[in-house]
Amino acid sequence: MPKCPREIREDAEKSLICSYGVLSANSRGRLVPEEECPMRSCFQRDIDRITHSKSFRRLKHKTQVFLQPEGDHYRTRLTHTLEVTRLARTAARALMLNEDLAEAIALGHDLGHTPFGHAGERALREIHPSGFKHYEQSLRVVDLIEKDGEGLNLCYETRMGILNHTHGAPDDSLEATLVRFSDRIAYINHDLDDALRAGILSIEDVPLKIREALGNSNSQRINAIISDLIASSTEGKIAMSPDMAEIYELFHNFMYESVYYNPVAKSEESKVQGIIGGIYEYYVSHSDKLPDDYKRIADRDGLERSVCDYVAGMTDKYALETYSSIFIPMAWSVK
Repeated sequence: MPKCPREIREDAEKSLICSYGVLSANSRGRLVPEEECPMRSCFQRDIDRITHSKSFRRLKHKTQVFLQPEGDHYRTRLTHTLEVTRLARTAARALMLNEDLAEAIALGHDLGHTPFGHAGERALREIHPSGFKHYEQSLRVVDLIEKDGEGLNLCYETRMGILNHTHGAPDDSLEATLVRFSDRIAYINHDLDDALRAGILSIEDVPLKIREALGNSNSQRINAIISDLIASSTEGKIAMSPDMAEIYELFHNFMYESVYYNPVAKSEESKVQGIIGGIYEYYVSHSDKLPDDYKRIADRDGLERSVCDYVAGMTDKYALETYSSIFIPMAWSVK
């Protein structure tokens, strides 16, 4: 009997993926066992499940750094995710790791992000009794919220890569570690690009040491860091060279000082606490107003957990519309 396309791909992976990578056939499986797809590897199925999910589609209307930017070219949470995914796949191929696993982790890593970027995350962290961490919420989205509470039933390796994409874990796959590096490389570079576009910084504001090491354009900077990462990652370890790690740290600190804490870039964030807090408290006090799928989550996990899930899943626009509908009086119409 001839082999199906999935089996042919699994055989090919034995040659394409090095001994440090994860073979699809060796996955630790799903929370709920399923019959294998004859066409796709298990990690390809994860990719498809994530990209067809509602939470993935909503990323296009969630803030990356700049709240409500005027212009079509600023990054959103979706474009950030796609940039991370491309970096991860490029590096995974060069290092002979599992590209599909790296892509699945990258596509799912920010599904749990709040509206209004990290300002929204901070607001929910202060309001919700159990706190809030977007990477934990991303796992919760794929496990317990998507598909009306059924979850996406992703592979263990994808799920753990999503959960640990910010800080890592001792038993991370190299693919997960690679996504973590790709995330960090992507966001400091595209956030600088957006800050330059917004006029918050000029290229001359970027320390000369960074410009000399990485170049003056977004593509030059990314290429320099990724090329170094690939060249320096050997013997089952993902790492930058010591010189590049020093430049990256300088770049990272510069971005926090000049952009992430910049009063111009962050001028609207003081309003986020009131918006998120107002919506959260309203639904805690009016649980009957929650959508039906979140009422089911409330029955299972508690009301405040359900409200947190609902607010975290909102896009920026929907959060503003919801706040307006709850708290701003409608105009009288006189006939």
